[in-house]
Amino acid sequence: MIKYLNRAREYHNAIRKILMDEWDPIGVSEIPVAADEYDSYISGIHAMLVHHEPEHKILDHLWNIETEWMGLYGNRRRTEEVVKSLIKLRDQIENDC
Repeated sequence: MIKYLNRAREYHNAIRKILMDEWDPIGVSEIPVAADEYDSYISGIHAMLVHHEPEHKILDHLWNIETEWMGLYGNRRRTEEVVKSLIKLRDQIENDC
């Protein structure tokens, strides 16, 4: 049980870092009080990763958040790169298990 909790915590921390450092569609990564700005998206992304959702579904999810929920024009290329980082993260975490 503790193994799974630690793995989930590792996932959440790493997803948070990717969202802030690589995605950051509203540009708040340099503002310390905004460190949790994207935390509400972490659980959904985590679930998609552990259920091995296809890359295009994760991309669609992030793109929808960026363009529909946030109402931004979006940066498709950046979002595609973020999805690749998320897939790489999943592969790293699962290979460590």
